[in-house]
Amino acid sequence: MNTPLTEPPTTQTTATPTTAPTAPTPTPAPKHSGLPRPAEEDLEPLRAATAALGRDLRALVETAVRTTAPAEVLHAVADDVRRLTGRLTGRLTGRLRRRSEIPDVDEFPGGTRMFSPVTGTGSPLAPPLRVTPADGGLLGRCTLGIAHEGPPGYAHGGMSAMLLDELMGRACGAVGLHAMTVSLQVRYHRPVPVETPLRLFAHVTGTEGRRILVHGSVSLAADPAVPAVTADGVFVSPDPDRAHALFPSLRDPRTDVPPVTPT
Repeated sequence: MNTPLTEPPTTQTTATPTTAPTAPTPTPAPKHSGLPRPAEEDLEPLRAATAALGRDLRALVETAVRTTAPAEVLHAVADDVRRLTGRLTGRLTGRLRRRSEIPDVDEFPGGTRMFSPVTGTGSPLAPPLRVTPADGGLLGRCTLGIAHEGPPGYAHGGMSAMLLDELMGRACGAVGLHAMTVSLQVRYHRPVPVETPLRLFAHVTGTEGRRILVHGSVSLAADPAVPAVTADGVFVSPDPDRAHALFPSLRDPRTDVPPVTPT
């Protein structure tokens, strides 16, 4: 049964992401990298350490984009960062994960994504968005920083689109319809201020075969009834062949065999 979406206003901006925040229905493989995954009791300390590093990196990024230090200080700090990066990189021993490899600390699809640029507590880029179930959909809360600024004092419009794309994709997964973004129609009603708590909401409004219709909004946490940004999206659940081709690190649900790890 189809559920119509709200008719959009006359002024609108359309954004069509090339990737989606959520993934299709295959279940995670027990070996994300072809190597033994850490024991479950070891994952929580690893996630906590990853989140701590992400938090401190975000603080460094925010300080760097806010500073008004003179050029000679910036050059000196850049030299310090370069030297420190070299030393720290040497301490991060072991193998670097491949492009399509699922991190051990992740639960993919449909769970924790530690390095997501939207929700990842281990990401130096993420706000990060905190997501909880609410009112037949998903509620998201975050505060954007100066690092996410577009016009002075306000968030870049692409940040709102990215936040909504993530939450709307997760809303599909929350009802058991893991899917990828086909289109995202974003409407900007008023600017979104930085350093201000935000409230996001997304819910599935209908389906058309494999197409899933989703609505999302961004508002100030202090004034949730007045949307600053709204979006209507179309998401599609890929068929098993396409899902396996896109995400080779996942177990193939048709054969229930582990993924093949490239040599």
